[in-house]
Amino acid sequence: MKRFLVALQFLTILPVKIKSEIKETDFGAALLYFPVIGLLIGLLLSLSALSFSFLPVLVKSTMILIVSIFITGGIHLDGFADTCDGFYGNKSIEKILEIMRDSRIGAMGVIGIVSLLLLKFSLIASLPEVFFWKILIVMPVFSRWFQGFVCHAARYVRQEGKAKNFIEYSRCRDVIIGGIFTLALLVLLMSLRGFILFFVSLIPVALFFYYIKRRVGGMTGDTIGAVNEIAEVSILLFGLILSGIPV
Repeated sequence: MKRFLVALQFLTILPVKIKSEIKETDFGAALLYFPVIGLLIGLLLSLSALSFSFLPVLVKSTMILIVSIFITGGIHLDGFADTCDGFYGNKSIEKILEIMRDSRIGAMGVIGIVSLLLLKFSLIASLPEVFFWKILIVMPVFSRWFQGFVCHAARYVRQEGKAKNFIEYSRCRDVIIGGIFTLALLVLLMSLRGFILFFVSLIPVALFFYYIKRRVGGMTGDTIGAVNEIAEVSILLFGLILSGIPV
């Protein structure tokens, strides 16, 4: 239960009180529950979609996007913006890490966030009604699981930081179990489309992960957040494409 609460505290703004002592290994073990937290977020988004169903589709899509940002406190968007600032141009690893640590947002960060939110909004607004709530559920599940995957598949490139213990104490079995849970949920909700969606969505996210490792040699908290955003866009984009293909 403690490790579930650690994951809930890290991934959402929900008020969580953990009374027992948190060990460093608890952070790594909490990765097992990342897809579960993603499912809770997805259910909240689906409930929001139902609550706003009386509104025009563009307004409804905007409200859902706002809810998704509010639930997480925008932590992943912040990481995405910092990653855009740091990775733009031909910089050294040291310079990239220095820029990403800066609390101020630069021009590329602003451009990145605006572009990302516009893309998310247009994809959400374009989803057909029959798959709408299903995509909203699986999107955060897949993205949170992939956060756990990159934590296990890369080293932490800073000396200290919030994500350090998640990466250093991650366990392979937790990532595998999380992946099975994620794939099973997609198949349960979307049948063969869900199976295909899982694997095609892996392609751009894996390429982005490889690009990050090539540039800085590993992961930081900011790049983990950026990976989450790319994973969500991948699910939305390929979910939209697959919804129009008879399977």
